[in-house]
Amino acid sequence: MKLFWRDQLPLLLFFSVQALMIPLLYWLSGEKRPPSIIGYGVLLSSAVLGAYLAYRYLTLRRMYKRLTQPGVPRSQRLESLGEAPLSESISSLIRVYDREYEEELAAYRSGAERHATFTGRWVHQMKTPLSVLQLSAREIEDEDLADSISEELDRIRQGLEMVIYTSRLEQFEQDFAVERVRLVLPIREALAEHRRLFIKRRVSPRIEIEEQDEVYTDAKWLRFVLGQILTNAVNYTEGEGKQILIRAFHRGPHLALEIRDQGIGIAREDLNRVFHPYFTGQRGRQYKESTGMGLYLVNEVCRHLEHGLELESEPGVGTTVRIVFREAGHRTEPSS
Repeated sequence: MKLFWRDQLPLLLFFSVQALMIPLLYWLSGEKRPPSIIGYGVLLSSAVLGAYLAYRYLTLRRMYKRLTQPGVPRSQRLESLGEAPLSESISSLIRVYDREYEEELAAYRSGAERHATFTGRWVHQMKTPLSVLQLSAREIEDEDLADSISEELDRIRQGLEMVIYTSRLEQFEQDFAVERVRLVLPIREALAEHRRLFIKRRVSPRIEIEEQDEVYTDAKWLRFVLGQILTNAVNYTEGEGKQILIRAFHRGPHLALEIRDQGIGIAREDLNRVFHPYFTGQRGRQYKESTGMGLYLVNEVCRHLEHGLELESEPGVGTTVRIVFREAGHRTEPSS
């Protein structure tokens, strides 16, 4: 209703000016008319205007209502706005724009699917020569050279894994299966995949998780998330003899998995931006290998799986990443 009156405001202003001009013209012409005659003319014009506004509102009320409620479902947006010429024209225009939007969206989806399919196939093709190179590296007699080559091959493997998981995020709903998982299993698998990195940096993991702790999650995606968190924890930990604590505790009806390192930490001004894509931050810029994608992917996967994600850090002390699962086992939170 407000939009209707705002639309008719110019008409009402012009009518008011016209109504004031009637007695003014009589006064300028010198003709003397009774005030009742002048009032009758203004009243008659007002009645005609009122009838016109009522007719206008009744014929366009559906259009005005729709314009004030833009957040309606698509099926309702495409409904007719009325039989008035203006309503029919706007309805036709909306349908044209909707058809063009759907065509562009279909083209974009098709292109994204082709890109994801190509990326997936390319990554799988690269895994075969990578496996051959890893086997060949074991036959090299120079242990230092073999270790160096194996390390670089591990970095290539991790990079390929990040590429494939990034491409799968666009079709996450078609690539995950939530089930009850023993939490310690994906943790052990993630540690096994990155054991060479732990050995090189002389960092040891300490696991405080009960064998019976179970959560509802996707084991494959959780293993990827853990790999990203552990890689960051080890890469940003300096000095020998440091540990990375991996523990689980019960928080109300949820089970929380906590990974705490003794690394360089994250600057306070960067804490709110570390989950943004490609953001490396003050500490990340000290390490040329930082891509700024690890924590972004962790955050996106946890969001899709509906897991809580918390991060605490203090420069020079370390960083703690906490994943909170909706379903948990049967433990109580240990004392800190």
